[in-house]
This record gives sequence, structure tokens and C-alpha cells, in this order.
Amino acid sequence: MVKSISYQQGSPGPQGATGPQGATGAQGATGATGPQGGPQGATGPQGATGAQGVTGPQGVTGATGPQGATGIQGVTGATGPQGATGPQGATGAQGVTGPQGVTGAQGVTGPQGVTGATGPQGATGPQGATGIQGVIGATGPQGATGIQGVTGATGPQGVTGIQGVTGATGPQGATGIQGVTGAAGPQGVTGTQGVTGATGPQGATGIQGVTGATGPQGATGIQGVIGATGPQGATGIQGVTGATGPQGATGIQGVTGATGPQGATGIQGVTGATGPQGAAGIQGVTGATGPQGATGIQGATGAAGPAGGVLAYADFYALMPPDNAATVATGGDVDFPENGPTSPGGSIARTSDDSFNLADIGTYQVLFQVSVTEAGQLVLTLNGTELAYTVVGRATGTSQIVGMALVETTSINSILTVRNPADNAAALTITPLAGGTEPVSAHLVITRLE
Repeated sequence: MVKSISYQQGSPGPQGATGPQGATGAQGATGATGPQGGPQGATGPQGATGAQGVTGPQGVTGATGPQGATGIQGVTGATGPQGATGPQGATGAQGVTGPQGVTGAQGVTGPQGVTGATGPQGATGPQGATGIQGVIGATGPQGATGIQGVTGATGPQGVTGIQGVTGATGPQGATGIQGVTGAAGPQGVTGTQGVTGATGPQGATGIQGVTGATGPQGATGIQGVIGATGPQGATGIQGVTGATGPQGATGIQGVTGATGPQGATGIQGVTGATGPQGAAGIQGVTGATGPQGATGIQGATGAAGPAGGVLAYADFYALMPPDNAATVATGGDVDFPENGPTSPGGSIARTSDDSFNLADIGTYQVLFQVSVTEAGQLVLTLNGTELAYTVVGRATGTSQIVGMALVETTSINSILTVRNPADNAAALTITPLAGGTEPVSAHLVITRLE
């Protein structure tokens, strides 16, 4: 029997710096095992978790291929009569879905053509290529969720992607309370006991010998009762996230599960705001023109509206000098021999230098201005008759004579003039170069109002 020697374990001193490892000496004889030291110290609190590792850069996304051009949609043929519904055949097994091709870039939507008149519906032709999708409108609020259908069978799991770099390990948390020690395994056969020598003072620890080869592991003893879980330590700082590995290849799509019964229709959500109108598509083929409808009954003729604005106009003028070189005698007419702007149609036109034809019956606005040297008067005449309400004049020789009046005609081709009234005493001089050195104008402007 080996004598047990008790030692009181003292507080550990600070650990010194590790020196260089010496040559391994031969292993000394194993000393007798002393009794276990004092009770195990309380477990320290768990250390903070290390910072999360830095996330690696994401791989470059491959370029999207161009989308093919959309084919022209075929003309819709006439729909034939529907045949009787035959018995439904058994559903065949769904084939394996091939890998999805690269999505091409969406083409620009063409402008929408003018919609032709709807012709009779033709027979249904083969379906044309799907047109380019318009811009998606703003998403409206989500409606209530309908009852979930039966979940289809789960497809095989895809290939696992390459594992990202592991973040730095945080400091170890506090050790939980040690569980109850399991029952000791059966004791091995005791070897022959040697003669016990006198116990001398413990010598200095020799250089550790070369470690022998590890022997086979003994049978595992029965596991002891697991001790109560100690309180969880505070969570440490999350370590830097490792770089994201490349995404694994997509696994083959599993066979689609049988379709479950359709769930009850959920409450319709509020319609979202209308998105911007997409670019107009290419104009479709114009349908055949339908037969013309019967002519409707003609409505009653509405009352005639008031006449429009100006119906005709003309400007006749004179320049002194050289026009009106002679004085205008009493009962004589002022000359306006030059033509200014005139409306098309010729309904207001001259018949001579001083007479003007009003071809249509109506109301005319007449404006005239003439520079005269003497005090005097001017009057409008219609078909040779002086219109007394149109007389204008001045008492001195320092201003123009200006007149404006409305004249009504009651017959076609009436003649209008500007006259020195017959009962006046003096002839009138149409002043040349009035007020300066440039030839001065006199105007007769006629406008038909109705």
C-alpha cells in the first residue's frame, strides 16, 4: 500500500516568462500520488465574446444577357364551337426542371399605336411571344393573408457553399459548476509492490523526459450525473464576420408536390397607386372596319349665332406731295389714290381716286383723317348723298380734320366718298409737308362689321 502524503496547495504565484525548452531528460520514476488538494475554487465569470470578423467582399455579379426581340403577335382567329369535355386523364409525372437560363436585359417598350375600330373576332391563332412588361406601379398595402395551401414536397438540398472564414474566437466564458464525478472504473491488476524507501525531501523537478508513445485508450467509464447548468455569462462582443463564401450551385428542382386544395380567397387589399404609364407599345395591326351604322335622325337646327368680328377691311391713302395738288372745291371729293392693306375677296374696292365701292349690304365703320390748311369741314357721302351725322371740321388752321362714323348700306355696290360740303364757301387746300419735310399722309379706313 502506498502511503499518502498530504500537501496544502498554496495560492499560485504569478507565472514567469517561459524560458527556452531544454533537452528532454530521461523520465524519472513516478512518485507516489498524494491526496488531492483543497476544494476547487469558484468558477470565474465568462469572458466577453470576441469581436465579429470582417465580412469579405461580395463576388462580382455576371453581366445580364440581352433579351431577344418580341415577335409580332399573330392575328386572332375566330373561336370555334367548344367541344364536349372529355374525362380528365391521369396526371403524368412532372419532368425534372432544367437549369434556369441567364435573364436577358429588358428591352425598351415601343410607343402605343392608335387603337383601330374593333372588327369581328377571328379564329384563335397560336399565341404570340409575350410582350415586354410595362413599368410596375407602386405596391399597394398588403391585403389580408389567405389560408395557406398544403406545402409541396421539399426538393433535394442544393450543394453546400464554401464555408466562410471563421471569425476570431472570443475569450472563454466562465466554467460551469463541475458535475458529480462518475463511478470509478474497475481497478487494474496491482503489480508487485516494491520495497518502500524512506521518503526524502522532494528534489528539484528534473528535466522532462521524452514523452512515450500514447498507449491505447482505456474503456470509457460510465458517465457521471450531469451537474446543474451554471448561469450564462454575459455575451461577449460579436466577432468579425468572416468573408461570405461563393454561393453554391443551385440544386436540381424537386418534383412539384400535389396541388393542395385552394385556400379561401383573402380580403382584397387596397388598390395601390397607379404607376407611371409605360412607353407605348408598337401599334397593332388595324382591325377590319365594321359596317357603317344607320344614319341617325337629324337634330333641329340651332338658332343662328351672332356674326363674328371684322368681315372685311381696306385702307386707302394719299401722300402730299404729290397727291391732291389742286384744292378741293366745295362739293368736291378728297382723293385717296394709294392702296393700303385690304382683305381678300374685293368686297371693299375703289372705283376711282376719290370713290369707293361697298359691294355687300351691311354696317361699315369709316375712319378718315386729312391735313387741311384752312378752317373747314369734311363729310361722308353714300351714293352721292351727304350724311349729315358724319360732318367734322375745325375753326383754325393748326390741326387735322379727323372723322369716324358707322355707315349702313341698304343696297349692294354702294359708293362712298369724303367730301368738302357743297354749302361751304371756300375750297380746301390739302396741306403738303405738314409739320415737317416728309410727305404727309391722309387715310380712309373702311371696315365691314356685319
